[in-house]
Amino acid sequence: MATSTSTKSLLLTFGAVLALSACGNGADRVASPGEGAFPPPPPPSAPPPTAGPAADCPTGFTNIGTIANGSLRACRLPETIIGSLVVPNVAGTAYAISGRVQVGEDQGGNASAPTAGAREGVLTIEPGVKLYGSAGADFLVVNRGSEIYAEGSATQPIVFTSRQSMEGQTNVDSIGQWGGVVILGRAPISACPGETVSGTPECQAQVEGTNAFYGGNAPRDNSGVMKYVRVQHSGFEIAPNNELNGITLAGVGDGTTFEYVQVHNSSDDGIEWFGGTVNGRYLVLTGNDDDSLDTDTGWNGALQFGIVMQRDGGGDRMNEWSAIRREPYSRPKVANFTFVGRAGGGAAIMLNQGTQASFFNSVVTRPTGGEGDGAICLHIQDDATTGTFHSVHFSCPKPWRDGADGERASAAFNAGTNNTATGTSSLTGGFINGANENAVTAYSALLTASPYFQVVDYVGGVRDANDNWWRGWTCGLTADATC
Repeated sequence: MATSTSTKSLLLTFGAVLALSACGNGADRVASPGEGAFPPPPPPSAPPPTAGPAADCPTGFTNIGTIANGSLRACRLPETIIGSLVVPNVAGTAYAISGRVQVGEDQGGNASAPTAGAREGVLTIEPGVKLYGSAGADFLVVNRGSEIYAEGSATQPIVFTSRQSMEGQTNVDSIGQWGGVVILGRAPISACPGETVSGTPECQAQVEGTNAFYGGNAPRDNSGVMKYVRVQHSGFEIAPNNELNGITLAGVGDGTTFEYVQVHNSSDDGIEWFGGTVNGRYLVLTGNDDDSLDTDTGWNGALQFGIVMQRDGGGDRMNEWSAIRREPYSRPKVANFTFVGRAGGGAAIMLNQGTQASFFNSVVTRPTGGEGDGAICLHIQDDATTGTFHSVHFSCPKPWRDGADGERASAAFNAGTNNTATGTSSLTGGFINGANENAVTAYSALLTASPYFQVVDYVGGVRDANDNWWRGWTCGLTADATC
């Protein structure tokens, strides 16, 4: 997102959403350049061949014609999903997200006493399904008390994308062509109004990007499953400092499964956490135009096994870990990630506003050519912010700033074990460990940081060429896997 301060605007009137929706609904074509592999950029992609469009849409969906030169039947999701809806994988069919599509009605922050009259929704998406938006105001919201079960497979990922991508009109710099995915839960947050207390139903906040609320009293809250899912070409600025990200996780509890997820070419952040306790593993963030990973309002969770790669044409920070100077502070924990930055943008790791972040077994690299924060690995912005580092390998033109900010960063980094501040990258294939990365002794006490972590004996997200957890369901990491 553009900023991560406690005073950022999170308000958007319902009328504004409707007005934006009227400007571009799910059936409109939006002119755009198009997309390909990352890196290197290939020629523009073409829509996959099919045997022709399905004759009609499954029950529960609206037939709105065809897309992709008439090769796919376009079936629109309902505006509000109440009860159970299955999105089936039907040959010759793609599913349109038109305007704000919401799963269920907000049931409030009290998991044991849902708001009277608010109805639940359960959205199940079958492996291999493709869903698309046509404009920035097309996005999916899962409200508090409802669930999404989007569980693809390595060979049949579920893909949320833009209409332009479906029609072969995208390239390596195509961003912001539709809204994104917003999941709202009832786990504790720190953005409490007035004197309300975190972890109570009254501690709730309006989420960035739309008029919906998150937060509550259920750390173990379950919003469903996101597994083998890609979200691409998303992100939309509703107003200054108020944007839709690729995926927004707001107050989401750790009863939710979030694994094997890629966000590619969001015009704002890749994934942003607003409070909550949800954990994640096997994450891929590629080509996102603002921050790849962003935290706010008291997120207390862990991430393990990931690849983050910026594209040459854009990208600010790969990590922006923020709190709001109010307890509970954000306590993000990251292990076994490989961060590959561009020359320019912001610091690879930005810690500020009282966040208490930890990095383990990770690799951070960026090329020469950037200036200021665009050349450094780590920036700790204030004395209220803390960073813990163990078995982290830096390879940036400079590890941190000069002056007081640099002294904070240096002290935190050097207080850890087996860290390398001025290393040399030996990554192969862009993100696969080489000799220098594999020479770093892995941190063995991961379980003391989070029981979610798995203890491994290597650093980085991809140990070697045989470590293929990312292959098949992602796009843009290699030239043969176009987006």
